[in-house]
Amino acid sequence: MTPAMLLAPDPVPLCWRRSFPGATEQARAVRRFVGCLLDGFPLLDDVLLAADELVANALRHTESGQCGGRFTVEVVQTGDRVRVAVTDQGGPGEPACREAGELDESGRGLRTISLTAASWGWHGNDRGRTVAAVFGGERSA
Repeated sequence: MTPAMLLAPDPVPLCWRRSFPGATEQARAVRRFVGCLLDGFPLLDDVLLAADELVANALRHTESGQCGGRFTVEVVQTGDRVRVAVTDQGGPGEPACREAGELDESGRGLRTISLTAASWGWHGNDRGRTVAAVFGGERSA
């Protein structure tokens, strides 16, 4: 290890979290929230697309999209990497990346995220789950 490496600390992560009402018009508010935080980030368009897809999935497939529902968006930036995550109130089924047919009107969101993000994943159950995508750094295979 060189002396310069000893003096250079690891980047300090910056973390922002905000809760939103479970209504479709909140997708625009999420894009504004994330866009303002990451202004100038080279992969901002990909992060915004992922945030939009994750919110749409939370509203469409979980209790967060029901009357009185809520979801939370978290953005973590560490150096040249950004993690965007959406935590919902759970629902039936599990998030899955699948091939959508040419004429399908939906079903491409997580597939798109898997192609643009360095990595993505989820954890949780039918009472609540978090789906996250990481951008920047090296893309995983």
